[in-house]
Amino acid sequence: MTHVLGVVAGPEAGGRTATAVAGVLAGAEKAGATTSLLELSEAGIDAVIAAFGEADGVVFGSPVYRATYSALLKDLLERTERGKWGESTAPLQGRVAATVLTGASGHHFLALGDLRDVLAGFFAVQVLSPGLYLDHGGYVDRTTLTDQSAELAAAHGAALADLAAAVRGSAALQAITPQI
Repeated sequence: MTHVLGVVAGPEAGGRTATAVAGVLAGAEKAGATTSLLELSEAGIDAVIAAFGEADGVVFGSPVYRATYSALLKDLLERTERGKWGESTAPLQGRVAATVLTGASGHHFLALGDLRDVLAGFFAVQVLSPGLYLDHGGYVDRTTLTDQSAELAAAHGAALADLAAAVRGSAALQAITPQI
């Protein structure tokens, strides 16, 4: 069975980003995947990195600050080994990912490309495209997505579950590693 891990990299638990990631996880569950959610601000980096090894897919969620994803997510990615330069593990190798960013307005949606590039290029993760970006208009309130946003998030979750199954079934895709 496919397992999808949601990682929320906001400075405090339970915010809009957690709501959006939960919406993606709901879609993955509906598609038959098991899911779990970790808030980086509560679980800590070591617990999240350990959880990568149990997941077929990861939903990376972050609020956007200064036109990029959070420093918490940057720190997590910087501490995650990729099996190069003497590193002994590569917990994201052979995995798939979805990206979920949230912001106050639509002006920062291009930050999705930066996160996708790091995951695909640096870690050789197969990344679902396009990423999901939600501004305040995508929410009824802090913990409730609008119907349209909930449908979109669920579609991303179902697609991620399908992508995870495809990658898990392909030895060639699982064998791709970072080049440098």
